[in-house]
Amino acid sequence: MKVLDTNDTGLRTLIHDFPWVLAKFTSANCDVCELLAPPFEKFSVDVRFQHTAFLRLDSDENPVAKQMMNERVAPFFVAYCRGRLLECDTLRSEQEVQTMLERLQQCPQETSL
Repeated sequence: MKVLDTNDTGLRTLIHDFPWVLAKFTSANCDVCELLAPPFEKFSVDVRFQHTAFLRLDSDENPVAKQMMNERVAPFFVAYCRGRLLECDTLRSEQEVQTMLERLQQCPQETSL
């Protein structure tokens, strides 16, 4: 799946539309954000992560994202499993992003009733 650019409203909807979501909060003039853009795109089309939605939000343009970023440094990644926040952290390398994705996949896609 291609990376989806979204906003705060879209984020609230999309975390419930997909079993696994990895959101990347970026900021203008962020060198690490630019450095991690190609790996993020690569992971979004990797068959191993085909059931994961990859979202990108500009924290400068979205009030909720901006509030979240007040205490963090971009790029800030948030993993959601079935609409619930699983983990979040500032990541600085492709390997850290991949590790977060692999932990996200350990969360069951569906709940049994």
